Amino acid sequence: MAERTVTIASAHGLHARPASLFVQAVNAAGIPVELTKGEKTLNAASILGVISLGIEHGDQVTLRAEGDGADAVLDQLAALLTTDHDA
Repeated sequence: MAERTVTIASAHGLHARPASLFVQAVNAAGIPVELTKGEKTLNAASILGVISLGIEHGDQVTLRAEGDGADAVLDQLAALLTTDHDA
C-alpha cells in the first residue's frame, strides 16, 4: 500500500472548493484512496466525509492507496493538497 503524509496548504483548509477538487481527483483515479487526520480514517471519495474531518491550513493528513498506479495517484493528490487554492 502506497502512503503519503502531506501538510495542507490552502489558507482556509479543505473547505468546499478545495475539498471538491480533491474528491473529484480521487474519483477520477479509479482506485480506492483513504484519507486520515488524527484518529479518523475515511474513504477520500466522499465529499461529506472529507469536509467532516475539519482539515485546516497547516494540518497534516495521510493518504493511502492500493492498486495499479497508486504512487502516481498519491503524488497527484499530494500536489493538490500542498497547493494553496485560496490564493
